[in-house]
Amino acid sequence: MDEPQLRRLLEAVADGALDTAAALEQLRRWPITQVGGFAHIDTHRDLRTGFPEVVYCAGKTDDQIVAIVQAMLERQRCVLATRMSAATAARLSAEGLPGEYLATARCWVVPAAEPRSAGLVAVVCAGTSDLPVAEEAAVTASTMGSRVERIYDVGVAGLHRLLGYAEALQQAHAVVVVAGMEGALPSVVGGLVACPVIAVPTSVGYGAHFGGLAPLLAMLNSCASGVSVVNIDNGFGGGYCAHQINWQVAQAKGAA
Repeated sequence: MDEPQLRRLLEAVADGALDTAAALEQLRRWPITQVGGFAHIDTHRDLRTGFPEVVYCAGKTDDQIVAIVQAMLERQRCVLATRMSAATAARLSAEGLPGEYLATARCWVVPAAEPRSAGLVAVVCAGTSDLPVAEEAAVTASTMGSRVERIYDVGVAGLHRLLGYAEALQQAHAVVVVAGMEGALPSVVGGLVACPVIAVPTSVGYGAHFGGLAPLLAMLNSCASGVSVVNIDNGFGGGYCAHQINWQVAQAKGAA
């Protein structure tokens, strides 16, 4: 929504030609800010979905990312940018933009001044090689407002490592399980918890692993109930989905 449109809308409300409910509905549908001819920012996504638009940095130039982040900071409560390189993060810092670069997650975060709090999301990963994807999930969920418990390097090759965290897993409203190789860990976790499990296959593995296809298919064929699967290396998608589940549960408990 640009300023003339907003002014006309406010004047219609002030004149009594439009009630506030109708005005609010129009605001929900006019959420675009154009940036440099290469981006249209969905500036009202927070209003509709509970969290602002997220910047996917891969494939964008540093100039484009700087312009997009600057525009977002003028209009929304926080910024999350994923798949950002260290060089791009250094450029943002040089431009004086606020934010923290989390190198393992490859994310740039400007947290909300007053983040909305929710219950617990557990992020589990099979091996240390899976950490970049697991951290992307954890950073996403925590930036959105979830409390996050990290449970790392507990793959099925040493299953006893996972069992020591059974109590923490059972307290979570959603669990993100990140695994490469044969991708068996989500099925194991699915048999330990009552909450939804979001499985994230990674591209970590040897030749017949096929760049993540083997664990993806294994997770899709999980015999454990309550396991859903996102795309290969999509830690962001797993963390986002887990927070949405967590937020809904927390809201329902608060209303009870």
